[in-house]
Amino acid sequence: ASDFRNGRYLTCSAILCGKVAMKDVEDQMRNVQNKNSSYFVEWIPNNVQTALCSIPPRGLKMSSTFVGNSTAIQELFKRVGEQFTAMFRRKAFLHWYTGEGMDEMEFTEAESNMNDLVSEYQQYQDAGVDEE
Repeated sequence: ASDFRNGRYLTCSAILCGKVAMKDVEDQMRNVQNKNSSYFVEWIPNNVQTALCSIPPRGLKMSSTFVGNSTAIQELFKRVGEQFTAMFRRKAFLHWYTGEGMDEMEFTEAESNMNDLVSEYQQYQDAGVDEE
């Protein structure tokens, strides 16, 4: 798991189902964003979205879902990348994949793509308004 306090949200969305006033939802989301402004990038305007469905799920009065795109995910990508590199260096399990028609180069390319993704998230975390 990632500790999202180590990153910044690029975008996020809150989806609620049930009898809730949209104004209350928007006020609370704005309040969360204002109190935790250091965890949100300032260079993406209106990066918090809310959606409301007035019909609650069966058997419940209300439900909510929060989805966020945070730069903290790079920690997980780094960990997976390190584990992959350690196994790939030893060619562990590689024969299972090459036996099914994959090429070793596909793994090298996937590793490179993962490293690029980590670098991109790091740039987004460090970026300020004037840099974009």
